[in-house]
Amino acid sequence: MKSDLIPSAEERLREFKELQKAGLICLDGDFLPSVHYPPITMYPPISQEALFEGYENPEDKKFSIYAHIPFCKKCCTFCHYPNKYGDRHEEEKDHYLGVLEKELDIYLRVLGLEKILARSILIGGGTPTFLTPAQIERFLHFFTSRVDLTHCTQFNYDVDPQTIIGPEGIERLEIMKSYGVDRLTIGIQSLDDAILDRMNRHHSAKEAIESVNVAKEMGFQLNIEFIYGHPGQSFESWVRDMELAVALGVEEIQIYRIKIIPYGDKTGVITKEFAKGERDFVPIEEVFRMKQAAVSILAQNGYYENLRRVYSKERKHYSHYAHDQCCNLFDQIGLGLSAFSSLRDRFGLNTQYFEEYYRSIEQGKLPLNRGLVRSLDDQLRWHIILPLKNRDVLKKQFKERTGVSLDEVFRGKIEKLKKYDLVRENDKKLELTDRGGFFADEVCQVFHHPRYMPFPQTAYSDGELNPHLI
Repeated sequence: MKSDLIPSAEERLREFKELQKAGLICLDGDFLPSVHYPPITMYPPISQEALFEGYENPEDKKFSIYAHIPFCKKCCTFCHYPNKYGDRHEEEKDHYLGVLEKELDIYLRVLGLEKILARSILIGGGTPTFLTPAQIERFLHFFTSRVDLTHCTQFNYDVDPQTIIGPEGIERLEIMKSYGVDRLTIGIQSLDDAILDRMNRHHSAKEAIESVNVAKEMGFQLNIEFIYGHPGQSFESWVRDMELAVALGVEEIQIYRIKIIPYGDKTGVITKEFAKGERDFVPIEEVFRMKQAAVSILAQNGYYENLRRVYSKERKHYSHYAHDQCCNLFDQIGLGLSAFSSLRDRFGLNTQYFEEYYRSIEQGKLPLNRGLVRSLDDQLRWHIILPLKNRDVLKKQFKERTGVSLDEVFRGKIEKLKKYDLVRENDKKLELTDRGGFFADEVCQVFHHPRYMPFPQTAYSDGELNPHLI
């Protein structure tokens, strides 16, 4: 099968070079994921009062909800978030859960609600299952006593393979299922033990496969995640990972490019090692060849891109939380350290510091320390960047949300992107082409305001797709 992958991988490499010459892709291949707009590291300070001044709850009263559990057994090399590591944190976990419960109560007060009506839910981390079964029960009890699940279309948990196997792991899954959790995202990252060791993961490939089988037997919808381009990986080892992944028979497979530049509140180990030149980093050309090989293997096995970077066999299998937040741009609130709240015309970030988080909540305040109430210009860009990156921009929705027709804004940019076969549009929507979807992060950054560009103009060639010039 490997020889069948080479032609399409080489074609992608040719496209990469063409678009780099045109100025779309950085000269050194750097990238920053288009996950938020503005990028998560670029928000100015804001107070709770300023963030919520003039805010009104959604007409349908529904929110998507994210809760962050910032504890892990080990520090993965690729992580850019401030978590606490090690096994001896039971007292702090208990303390954190108590404070998280108080934060939820503060949100109820700020929003003027007795319960938050959930549209979709994601519990993430960290490792949200790096809690004892009793702690998970405690969390889910106080969470669901304050959150109305009546209209919740999906309750998703990010999990670590090792935490859901064995008697205690099964107990965790049973507790989660009893509270309505129906979808799991399992952070496998690799099925190569040597690469897992390089990533400083604490599970083995065998344990990862066991976790998938256990979760399938218990009836969860499954999404499994993998990282490509990590030091030590090769084209051949990555192909083996993908061949093993499709054989597991899960509903969704998600692939991520290794992120060297910090996109969260912490500088990861991977960034420091890259700066020192200490690791055998995968050349950028090989990274793109690896991505295309994965796309080909997934397609050969009936998996197609449903949401960006997530491949499924059926349209119905996708993260409702991601779709609600990034495609429909519905109001979403975040709880916990470094969590964010993405509301229809504003964005707030919780502090990244544990002590500040605890202190703010004990004082009866939300632990917000950064954010933005968006201007019309910010709104227009936000309403195109996130939906375009993840699925498509619906013109009717764009006009209803912004008061501006998409046919009247960003026309120069859109026409240039069409010229390079990166986007297409009709009277109903604007979307990325197959080529544009492959380079989605870079395409969407064309719509950034200059002050929110991830890289300076000199980082790109002076072609007609240079995001500073287009």
